[in-house]
Order: sequence, then structure tokens, then C-alpha cells
Amino acid sequence: MNIEYTFTDFPTLATERFILRKATTKDASDLFELYSNEEVVKYLPFSPFQSEEDASNELNWYDNIFKEQTGLRWVIEEPDSKKVIGTCGFLNFEKAHNRIEIGYDLTPKYWGKGVMTETLTCIIHFAFKTMNINKIEAKVEPENISSIKLLEKLNFCKEGVLRQHEFEKGQYVDLAVFSQLKSEYQ
Repeated sequence: MNIEYTFTDFPTLATERFILRKATTKDASDLFELYSNEEVVKYLPFSPFQSEEDASNELNWYDNIFKEQTGLRWVIEEPDSKKVIGTCGFLNFEKAHNRIEIGYDLTPKYWGKGVMTETLTCIIHFAFKTMNINKIEAKVEPENISSIKLLEKLNFCKEGVLRQHEFEKGQYVDLAVFSQLKSEYQ
């Protein structure tokens, strides 16, 4: 296994319409706006944010997973307005197995406009080509049809369902597992 990415400098990536960059403290209000929206957090393992302190804690988590070399979380910024409209990235990097999990979220105003297809295509390329990852996994609640359609569009294959795999918001939830292998990436 030859992991080329060293987690020293946080990478800034660009797509045709967006900048993917490291979150900073100035993004706290945009993150609060994003994660205080019940539609956004419906399938996430936490309740809507109640304060900008919650957003600051989220920023700290982004910093920590990078420092611990277990993940990267980019904010998705519109270049003209400089507004953060979502996030995407990786977590649960298992170096021994060369495997990582993808995650993403987006402000509802931008749903259905190809934002996640564009940004995830970029970070998937980064994972396979720069990080030399062998397998990218995604865990999605089976009811999250939009996310499942997105993963299928991006050539992820369904591996199965982890029944009552996590306890979230007072109940056990199933998680459908999807993956893409480096050998399948084009």
C-alpha cells in the first residue's frame, strides 16, 4: 500500500462552479444556517444546531479529523458570494485497509442543481488519485432516496444493509452501505 497523501496541508480544490476549501471560523454563521435546518439534518446523526457554538464545535471536529489523519471535510463555497452552501468530505479513514467513508450535505435551495454530483466527483477523484484510496464507502439511511440516487449516479454499488446499526435521535436506524473501488473508477 502506498498512501501518497500526508495530511500536512489542507487541499483546496476547485470545480467548474465551486471552491472546496478548509473551513474557517468566519464560516460559523453559514454552517449554523446549514445545520440548523431540519431538512438538512433529517438523515444526519445529530439534531438541528441551536447556536453558533454548535457550528464552532463542528468546525473543531473538521480540524480534529484532519489533525488525526482520519478525514477531511471541505466547505463548498460559491466563489462570487463567498457563501458556504454545504460541505463534503471523508471520515473514518482506515489506513491499514486503505478505505475511507464519504459524507456530504447541502442547503436545500441548491438541491437538484447538480452541486453534489459536481463536488463529489472532484473529491472522489482526489481520494483515488491523490490519496491512493482503494475503497470509498457511503452509509445512508434507506429512506434517503435522493442520496441513494446520487451515489448510484456516481457509480457506487450497494453492498447491503446494516440493520439497526446506529442509535440516532432516540431510535435505531438501518444504514445501507454503498461503495466504489479504485479498480471501478474511471
